[in-house]
Amino acid sequence: MRFLRLLKIIAVAFRFGLEEFFPSHGWMRALKIPIFFITIWRRKIKRPRAERLRMALEALGPIFIKFGQMLSTRRDLLPLDISDELAKLQDQVPPFASSIVLTTIEKTYGKSVDEVFLEFDPEPIASASVAQVHFAVLHDGTKVAVKVLRPGIDKTIAHDVALMETGAWLAEALWPDGKRLKTREVVSEFARHLGDELDLLREAANCSQLRRNFLDSPLLFVPEVYWDYCHPGVMVMERVHGTPISHVSTLREQGIDIPKLARTGVEIFFTQVFRDGYFHADMHPGNIFVGSDGQYIAVDFGIMGTLTDEDRNYLAQNFLAFFSRDYRRVAEAHVEAGWAPRDTRVDDFENAIRAVCEPIFDRPLKEISFGRVLLRLFQTSRKFNVEIQPQLVMLQKTLLNIEGLGRDLDPDLDLWTTAKPYLGDWMSEQIGWRGMLSGVQKEAPSWAVMVPQFPRLLYQALNRDPAEGLEKRMTELLQEEKRQSRLLIILSTLLTGLLFWQIWG
Repeated sequence: MRFLRLLKIIAVAFRFGLEEFFPSHGWMRALKIPIFFITIWRRKIKRPRAERLRMALEALGPIFIKFGQMLSTRRDLLPLDISDELAKLQDQVPPFASSIVLTTIEKTYGKSVDEVFLEFDPEPIASASVAQVHFAVLHDGTKVAVKVLRPGIDKTIAHDVALMETGAWLAEALWPDGKRLKTREVVSEFARHLGDELDLLREAANCSQLRRNFLDSPLLFVPEVYWDYCHPGVMVMERVHGTPISHVSTLREQGIDIPKLARTGVEIFFTQVFRDGYFHADMHPGNIFVGSDGQYIAVDFGIMGTLTDEDRNYLAQNFLAFFSRDYRRVAEAHVEAGWAPRDTRVDDFENAIRAVCEPIFDRPLKEISFGRVLLRLFQTSRKFNVEIQPQLVMLQKTLLNIEGLGRDLDPDLDLWTTAKPYLGDWMSEQIGWRGMLSGVQKEAPSWAVMVPQFPRLLYQALNRDPAEGLEKRMTELLQEEKRQSRLLIILSTLLTGLLFWQIWG
């Protein structure tokens, strides 16, 4: 099955004349002759190269469409004609038949469409790679958006993921950098997020969580989910109205402050990552709208990213040190986090990072070639054996999307100056007195549970290992009890102080 899928990809590439995109160096040169003979008998498609590439990605299916969506945000890496054409994948994916939509809804709810909705528009308002959206009205008059999965999409994605897994295995086996880049783990992480997209109940839960995080925030609006109407294949949520963020000229006509909009996008990103550790990981222009008041509106919550406290801490240290041009701290943080080997020479690593990053400071986005920066960072990471972290792949993808949005909205945006205050505030909350009090409050329930269990744990420990001697074990456990008692005294003192501060402060 994988081999057949691979043949289909090759056939589609030749069908749309994509051989001009193949690299012509290294071992790929050997393919030039067979490609030449194959293309002799193929009728040329009289369309521009960008349009042929977009049509090929549509023909190959949802994973390749998502890949094209991601590429469309990287206008600094792609020629303008290609990035413009791939942007059409975000809202111009061909819809599936309305009759299939109606059949799916009737099968899901076990009743006719008229019984479920007061009104239902059979023409989709948006069509994406995994699902499409229709407007409807509930019987109580509530205007909603109904998201319906594409039929048979799970089998198509399973085939493509299997092919990606095979490619990742070959990359690790044949490519010197394959193991360091952890290609199989990266594909596994990507596949896990794709699996989440195929269950609209999970997406509904993601939407609810993000809405709760920004419920009273003027930065981002997230629609409400109507759980009584949600199923694995159908999701119903509040209908929203806004202008696609890619329509910059329309936003200007509406009086929206575009530079402020760009800065707000950066703030939303860092708020999600460092305050919540939970972020929208598919923030391409097709998923972001702007309200008449300039507020961001998010849709499509199939891919969300999460970060542990440890990951957030190391990321914040890296970002803050980077923005402060403290390259030694960047190098040390990579080693401390285990992202670089323990025996890494910090001085050399620091100098390599400085050589890559120093030229891009104090410059607006329009003057920075991120393609060149990414290439040099890749060369540096390879030289120092820095391993790719699969849990951060979604974050890296989202950061590229945010930078791409900022470049389109305001090429004069200073990304570093805009982001630094948010990171500084977050770090002060984590390592200052507020962070200490927050840590005490988090740990207090655990301590309250552990202390009453001490006699039972003492009895179990003595019976489990009597050979070591009762006196030695008792001494160790009494010392541990004294430490626990000191912790409880410190805890009670801190909580008492916090209580008085909240009352009298």
